[in-house]
Amino acid sequence: MSTDTTDTTTEDAAGTALFSTVLVANRGEIACRVIATLRRLGITAAALHSEADAEAKHVRMADLSVCVGPAAAAESYLDVDAVIDAARRTGADAVHPGYGFLSENVEFARACRNAGLVFIGPDEHALEVMGDKIRSKNHVAEAGVPMAEGVSEPNLDDESLIAAVEGMTYPLLIKPSAGGGGKGMHVVERPEDLPETLKTARRVATSSFGDDSLLIEQLIRSPRHIEVQVLADAHGSVVHLGERECSLQRRHQKVVEEAPSSLLDEATRERIGAAACETARSVDYRGAGTVEFLVSDEDPERFYFMEMNTRLQVEHPVTEQVTGVDLVEQQIRIAAGLPMTLSQHQVTLTGHSVEARVYSEVPEAGFLPSTGTVSALHEPVGEGVRVDSGLRVGTVIGTDYDPMLAKVITWGEDREQAFARLHRALGETVVLGVETNLSFLRTLTADPDVRAGRMDTTMIDRMVPRLPTPSPDERLAEAAARWVFSTDASGTQSRSAGSGPTGWRHDGWRPGGTAAPSHLMRWLPASGEEPPVTYSVTLDGSARLDDLGPLSTAPGDVGRRVLLSIDGVSVPFVFARGAEGPEGVEVWAWSSGFSGMVTVLDRRAQTLGRLAQLEAEQVTAAPEVTAPLPGTVVAVEASSGDAVGAGDGLVTIEAMKMEHRLTAPMDGVARISVDVGETVTRGQVLAAVETSDEADGPDEREA
Repeated sequence: MSTDTTDTTTEDAAGTALFSTVLVANRGEIACRVIATLRRLGITAAALHSEADAEAKHVRMADLSVCVGPAAAAESYLDVDAVIDAARRTGADAVHPGYGFLSENVEFARACRNAGLVFIGPDEHALEVMGDKIRSKNHVAEAGVPMAEGVSEPNLDDESLIAAVEGMTYPLLIKPSAGGGGKGMHVVERPEDLPETLKTARRVATSSFGDDSLLIEQLIRSPRHIEVQVLADAHGSVVHLGERECSLQRRHQKVVEEAPSSLLDEATRERIGAAACETARSVDYRGAGTVEFLVSDEDPERFYFMEMNTRLQVEHPVTEQVTGVDLVEQQIRIAAGLPMTLSQHQVTLTGHSVEARVYSEVPEAGFLPSTGTVSALHEPVGEGVRVDSGLRVGTVIGTDYDPMLAKVITWGEDREQAFARLHRALGETVVLGVETNLSFLRTLTADPDVRAGRMDTTMIDRMVPRLPTPSPDERLAEAAARWVFSTDASGTQSRSAGSGPTGWRHDGWRPGGTAAPSHLMRWLPASGEEPPVTYSVTLDGSARLDDLGPLSTAPGDVGRRVLLSIDGVSVPFVFARGAEGPEGVEVWAWSSGFSGMVTVLDRRAQTLGRLAQLEAEQVTAAPEVTAPLPGTVVAVEASSGDAVGAGDGLVTIEAMKMEHRLTAPMDGVARISVDVGETVTRGQVLAAVETSDEADGPDEREA
């Protein structure tokens, strides 16, 4: 399906001009998505970027770009004065905020108006009402929209909230009033957990949104997350473009979305669409917005208002695919003061569309975010396939921004075809240099319950413990070992048959004759809870490896396509070399069922590793607590010298807008090595727990 509309000029039929230059106040895939429509409409696209994003894809796509500050979002993308200054310097007459960052910030919208800029979004009144979950719930409740049981009074402190929910049925859901995108939401299963969870929720709300106001509502078991896309202009027209199903979530953030929902019948679809339009009318809404509802899986005719998102949604492509409406273009036309040419009876839903979000994260490690640099990239193409991406080879994935990298979207004549195309497209997506959730998405989109439409917002949480961990197989091990010891990153000979120190030659030469060389391939599961996967590889004549050339022609792409043939069966792989040292050669590997980093060890690396292991066995392991990824220390729950028990909280770090609470591995005495506000690196020792015999040493911060 095409997302193009018939009018692609910069003027409407009456000659009203659209904007000459629009500043895209965002980054990543959404900035690229907006810029694509601006270019199609003939509008100059201006981009802003942090120092870390100077070479980003959206910067290269734009006609103009301005650096607005260092990597930290608070000092760049969230700096209102810097963004307004960028608009002035580029000559922009309008600003498109994308989603996230400043997209729902009323102060930013006001600053745009004061600077003579058009904010491509709703007016300040709608932002103020709908941007506060407490106020929006009270506002919509007055219109008679059904609400879930909860507490949404403003300015309640922790004690007041605890008192207010007394008698409510657990589990409860804590939400930041100013939040969005599922960030900062916390489930509380027992009353005794509420006080500590409230502290965490306020801390996350403050750091993510600058507002620690919270609301609490009863968590509905087996809920379905249904949202309705609306468009409204300044001339009184309001239409909805059908609903999206967003029930497949982890940590209250969406992973897979589709349109339309398989749950709703036509009567409910009409009622929920009408409720969404009425919600928009109640605040004189203008632009594109989304009204979100919870629908009980057990009683799908009932729905409960959650919130209204006053911006474009991450999952807007699935609506574009089934309606043929370019939502970004509609935003621009509405912001320019043009009336909508689309009426409700003209909105038709054709076929089915589904989207999967590609994240830099490790599902088997609790969806822990990952970092790295993209060294090889291939994005799928084909009938019914669309990719919205901010990736390019060389993109650095750090901890300053959201871990979403791209979205793979497919359209089909029906739901089954859309999912089949998505499953295949995900299998053709290659991102090397950073851990991703691609293998998990493949498993998820093939799940029988998902394919049948049997799902709710807790389904992924239930699935994770029983999901198989994708790991390399013998064929990948064979291909990786052969590739490492035959070619380098450019495809030329890297290690000649007779190279290397005496006794370590890779051709298998020995003083007593030649033997087939033997190597190991080792893969370390990121969860840290499973043993390494190790394969022994003998490079004899039973297999053949063909180098098919570079993965792409992108500058800096070190990916190589190879074909391994064993017993007449050929299997494709993609490899990219990583670091090389005494412990072996790191290889980023892709196959149809695996993507990740493995290490290939020749005989010399194997011997050195064994010696290191023997040495380590002579030393008592230190019960240290290390950072699982780079981040910032936001809380220290113990002091050096405190007695702690196994499972007690020690240090909490924040990375990619998520908190990671690290606990004591055993009973003993705590030694804390960091302070609140300190930036830490992956693997850095944050704390240790010592037995009473070891607890007489100095505090590491005082040493």
